[in-house]
Amino acid sequence: MRNTVRMADASTTTIAADERRVPRKHVLSWALWDWATQPFNTVIITFVFTALYLTSDDFVKPGQDHDDAIADLTSGLGLAMTIAGVLVALVAPVLGQLADRTGRKKRWLGWSTLLLVVAMLALFFVQAAPSYFVLGVGILAVGSVIGEIAGVNYNAMLVQVSTPRTMGRVSGLGWGLGYLGGILALVIVVVADAMDWFGMDTSNGMAYRLIAVGCAVWTLVFAWPLFVYVPEADAAPRGAGGGILRAYVLLWHNVRQLWTEARGTLWFLLASAVYRDGLAGVFAFGAVIAARAYDFSDTDVIVFGIAANLVAGVCTIIAGRIDDRVGPRLVIIVALTGIVIGGLAVAFLHSLGNITFWIFGLVLSGMVGPAQAASRSLLARVSPRGREAEIFGLYATTGRAASFLSPGAWTVMIAITGATLWGTLGIVGVVLAGLVLLLFVRTPADRGEAARPVLAE
Repeated sequence: MRNTVRMADASTTTIAADERRVPRKHVLSWALWDWATQPFNTVIITFVFTALYLTSDDFVKPGQDHDDAIADLTSGLGLAMTIAGVLVALVAPVLGQLADRTGRKKRWLGWSTLLLVVAMLALFFVQAAPSYFVLGVGILAVGSVIGEIAGVNYNAMLVQVSTPRTMGRVSGLGWGLGYLGGILALVIVVVADAMDWFGMDTSNGMAYRLIAVGCAVWTLVFAWPLFVYVPEADAAPRGAGGGILRAYVLLWHNVRQLWTEARGTLWFLLASAVYRDGLAGVFAFGAVIAARAYDFSDTDVIVFGIAANLVAGVCTIIAGRIDDRVGPRLVIIVALTGIVIGGLAVAFLHSLGNITFWIFGLVLSGMVGPAQAASRSLLARVSPRGREAEIFGLYATTGRAASFLSPGAWTVMIAITGATLWGTLGIVGVVLAGLVLLLFVRTPADRGEAARPVLAE
């Protein structure tokens, strides 16, 4: 029988959900996965492996102009991440749909977490030579795809560990712990560097390669509570038959249902795709700007990363509680506005020196987390019951369908100006476009209401 989507009475849904008590162990175990996997984003993608290693002089070809070579490396990184985004856009919603239909979100999350660990271990083989640059960015791109797929099922599990009255704070707790975990991982890197890597030979990029291995071990050590303590969700009340092609047909049918029955949700997916790509750009290229445009030393970049994650973690946890009171949409609007202002300052106040990046870089860091956590909270509130992973798969897909925007704008601005600094304006432009689109979007969850559609046969 053809599936239909109908809206449940909001007050009834809210009361029923609020009567459910979620054990604190489930909440903390779920949130700890963010802590476990954050080093891939913080240490590898943003502050250390990419910014200080893959885009460093170690990968400059002999005889090439230095500034041109660095611009080629940073734009090459952007191209690799763009390709990764296309792959995520193609597979995320279908894999999410399959996880919903089989009731195996946790199992899918488990396998993708293990594959992410393998990707981090593989970075050990990226030696400090120009010929290894493609291998390095290729592994990072694959890891980015795997991380996004893992995030689809992880985000979908938010509704299992929260109620409509606590979604904002639980989502904020996860993001916040992630940032705080990133801090501790960066502190360990700083201590190891201060101890001169305990006398170890650090030639051929060995220090950075071992950092990647350490991040893999970190994920294994801290991710396991989710898989032990958080129960698996029930399968959606739909048949599990059909292959991949059938899944894409069903996906198109479900998107048409959203257009008919929950259009605000669909418009939010599209608007958030734009600004979330800008948010990704802030963290993907922020440390590169610090190192290559503001001439931060390696130690400065790592210390800034520690400060940035501390600010981001605290702001995100606080913003999660505000989300539950005023609604996620207002939190997102304020955060995006702060990012636009901070990004413009980073670009145009460069002449004032490093103090500019310390002040406004921290502003950017403090705003990204709240915007991300509130976006997850908003979507969880309006996702049709039994289709959470599919909707978060669409969330990833719409985001990745627009993922060329930030790295593309970054690459184009650098190509036009010949300077890494002005890539900042490309990222700011993407965030601003997403903010403008969001101003025209309304959903039932704008003020934190629970009005989740329910699936009926």
